Amino acid sequence: MHSTEIEIRTGGSAVVTDLTREVERFLADTPNGAEDGLLHAWVPHATAGLAILETGAGSDDDLLAAIDELLPRDDRWRHRHGSHGHGRDHVLPAFLPPYATVPVLGGSLALGTWQSVCLVDTNIDNAVRRVRFSFLVG
Repeated sequence: MHSTEIEIRTGGSAVVTDLTREVERFLADTPNGAEDGLLHAWVPHATAGLAILETGAGSDDDLLAAIDELLPRDDRWRHRHGSHGHGRDHVLPAFLPPYATVPVLGGSLALGTWQSVCLVDTNIDNAVRRVRFSFLVG
């Protein structure tokens, strides 16, 4: 197994950050080269998740709008520390888990044409995130 951790600065607003290039760099740096196996990504945070989705064509904004509709940033949440409505950020990982696993074939991610590995962070109180990538040999 080969593993590394990167730091992502997400800023002060809800964001979808495409991590696909970072994953590809990680696979390229795998000792002896990545061939067939699994890429596992993990976000060790209680208020962020990972998703496989299309970016750049509006889907990332649509996802954030859907999260706002499904999990409004308001006073309904019992978890009340932090910014207004921050409790919803703690519910997010139940809908967008803090992990994703993608097949790697011949050293390349086996993603569909429009798929990307993305960090989804709605927590405006924490602008720095860590993401761990692990390559598991098949």
